[in-house]
Amino acid sequence: MARIPLFNSPLMLGFEQFERTLDRVSKSAADGYPPYNIEQTSDESLRITLAVAGFAESDLSIRLEDNQLVIQGRQTEDDDRVYLHRGIAGRQFQRTFVLAEGIEVIGAETNNGLLHIELRQRPPKTQVRTIEIGSRQSARK
Repeated sequence: MARIPLFNSPLMLGFEQFERTLDRVSKSAADGYPPYNIEQTSDESLRITLAVAGFAESDLSIRLEDNQLVIQGRQTEDDDRVYLHRGIAGRQFQRTFVLAEGIEVIGAETNNGLLHIELRQRPPKTQVRTIEIGSRQSARK
């Protein structure tokens, strides 16, 4: 089935990057592991919480790549253990969040098997600029 672009209006210029971002987000939203919450903790603050039980701090990494927050978890296998039954999977994961302009990562901590990432959302600055209109005659002088 062909996808209809959301930003295909000739009045919307330069939104190709948004189109690519939406494609990337829709593909990553299908994977539900690990589960996570997003909370608004104040007017300007957000918190992302991921359930990372079984992962040590050294097994987790958080990167900010342009406007993408990338969280990875990778457990190392302990070859000395002999499992009679293994019901707890130690699977690796990568969870990506696309951050809007003005959102910055403040910090992260683990607590009781949860990874909390604190974000601050700065109010956007309003920009108004007057554009001078010239004529070709004034440009030739």
